Amino acid sequence: MGEAEINQTNGIVTIHSHIVCYGAAASEELALQIQNEIESMWNEPRGTTLVNGQSFLVQFHITSQYNKGLTELDVLQNTDPRNNYFRIEEFAHGNISFVDGLGCNTGYFKLENLYVGSSTAAHEYGHTLGLDHPQIMDIRGKGIPGIMYPRGTIVDPPFQYDPTKPPGVTGGTMHPMHRKVKSTDIADLNLHKLRFTKSKAIVGDFTNIYHWNHAENSGENF
Repeated sequence: MGEAEINQTNGIVTIHSHIVCYGAAASEELALQIQNEIESMWNEPRGTTLVNGQSFLVQFHITSQYNKGLTELDVLQNTDPRNNYFRIEEFAHGNISFVDGLGCNTGYFKLENLYVGSSTAAHEYGHTLGLDHPQIMDIRGKGIPGIMYPRGTIVDPPFQYDPTKPPGVTGGTMHPMHRKVKSTDIADLNLHKLRFTKSKAIVGDFTNIYHWNHAENSGENF
């Protein structure tokens, strides 16, 4: 989720998002890593959008915070469209990171998924802005996979976990480190449909769900 701000003079639409990390595996360093991954990957294609017939450069301004003492009430009462809340733990049900829907501001990240260059945070951020997984999961011959392709996507060998494996078998699917944000991903945000009030508009919606540690009810010990 974020707040879009349009600057008619400079021809720029900036999407502001603030990432708030909490949980036993969260830290200031990890929050900054997530911030940098999202901002660098989503700004890389220098995507554009049309607003009232005028072309605008789309920029992403991401900030972050580690909030050790975040409470459920803090999340429930949030009214700032820039705030996104992600719990980070070593254990997650389903063994995967997730967010709470398309166009949301909350989720749960598995620490193992957040290594440098994983693209997990940038992928989940796309969901918070309303983007879904593509319907076609076999993109051989299409080159570098876009950011919204999920694990299990069949890709050309250079983009697999193991380029020597046959497609679809263990090791023969997309390694998420190869995902890139493309100009088509920016276009898919449909920013031209936003209704700006005093130069600002909301991208996504409030879910404001506080996540509890999955390990507390699973019998796992960390």
